[in-house]
Amino acid sequence: MTIAPPETTTEETLDKTLAAAEKAAAAYRRWDRADRARLLRTIADALDAAAQQLVPIAQEETHLDEGRLRGELTRTTFQLRLFAETIDNGAHLDARIDEADPDWPMGAPRPDLRRAMRPLGPVLVFSASNFPFAFSTAGGDTASALAAGCPVVVKAHRGHPRLTEATAEVVKGACVQAGAPDGTFAVIVGTESGRIAVQDPRVKAAGFTGSISGGRALFDLATSRLDPIPFYGELGSNNPVVVTAAADAERGAEIADEFVGSFTMGAGQFCTKPGTLLVPVGSRVLDRLRETTLPQGAPMLNEGIRDGYVTEITKLRSNGAEVVISGAEPFSETAPDPIIHRIDAVEVLERPDDLLGECFGPSTLVIEYTDESQLLELVQAYTGQLTASLQAVGDEEVLPELLDTLAEVAGRLLFNQWPTGVSVTHAQQHGGPYPASTAAGTTSVGTAAIERFLRPVAYQGMPEHLLPTELVVGSGATQMINGRR
Repeated sequence: MTIAPPETTTEETLDKTLAAAEKAAAAYRRWDRADRARLLRTIADALDAAAQQLVPIAQEETHLDEGRLRGELTRTTFQLRLFAETIDNGAHLDARIDEADPDWPMGAPRPDLRRAMRPLGPVLVFSASNFPFAFSTAGGDTASALAAGCPVVVKAHRGHPRLTEATAEVVKGACVQAGAPDGTFAVIVGTESGRIAVQDPRVKAAGFTGSISGGRALFDLATSRLDPIPFYGELGSNNPVVVTAAADAERGAEIADEFVGSFTMGAGQFCTKPGTLLVPVGSRVLDRLRETTLPQGAPMLNEGIRDGYVTEITKLRSNGAEVVISGAEPFSETAPDPIIHRIDAVEVLERPDDLLGECFGPSTLVIEYTDESQLLELVQAYTGQLTASLQAVGDEEVLPELLDTLAEVAGRLLFNQWPTGVSVTHAQQHGGPYPASTAAGTTSVGTAAIERFLRPVAYQGMPEHLLPTELVVGSGATQMINGRR
């Protein structure tokens, strides 16, 4: 079946879409956990069944290879099923029950108090370009909002319009099959539609993955509303990797080889790509990199991303970065070759804003530091990051202070591992201080992502038959009762 690119959503259609989402919210939030989990599994099954249709469209629109896309689709459906398991047991509701206690030691009896999470309402999801399945139409934000009990309106990404339309048809069909209320899932198209929707009072939260400039503009709109809403944006990250002198001496060549594999993966188009590598002056890592043959360039996702890559490379060079190694044509019109630059730490400390930003694509900057004191100063110069990685032996005296400093900067710390490849798990954290994300206390990957689209409500002295099911003792939901699990 041939899917034509969707047309820009008209204001009339947008109004009807948001009205339907608002109506659906009232019905969908009353669904029990089992039915909501069944919907997620139905969507996952439908996406798996449509792989033969969806993957070729994704290949054509994104230039990503079939193996990468099939793996990403598998990740997407796994994520939906994992979220289904999570809501099956009610763990995401953080149900807390304090039974009445006449002897409560604060000087007055404790009333019966029961607290659980409640869906926010319709969620607007801005899809991303670099993960056309996992962070797009049926990706993490959509899955976590549906798991929370919120209808979803997806703002399509212009980088893969036909894939968006095809994926949306699969999800809509699954919603019908599972008996979801009309308006539970919809797609809108066009920059202006997204701008209007994020300010519409029927939208209660928004999720975004993309550029700092675009995300910040939407964040400002969301928070300047008469009724400000939470805006969960993942914006930009450099993802520094620190190599200690001991690690360099012990396995410098190995670190260099692994680093190349990480920063060139997917043509460097990962939000967790290591953008800087901090090494001691005269390191074995840098010696090895100078001898390395970098992989050939690969087509980038779209022309806009390629142009942004070229702009950032030019900016690095204008600020003193020297080429270590690159392909013969790093600014190829079709497939820019990977490139490594080098600079001294003292220059970075003078101009951190110019040298420590995100360069989306197969580029990285090696920074040479002189001693541990300068290394700590350098780490403190970073703004918020999704990840920070440490290549170390493990017994260096500087490590406790270094890790403490890195924890102030990043949301996920890695020890002798590489940041590319974000596992969907219960303990995952994909978010960090601004500008890595607009809400450092949340994650956009993993089961904790569901919590973004919920808010707590406490019930005091409520008759049991009027309580939400998860607040009834023995209901089967995960509960904390009188302070104990």
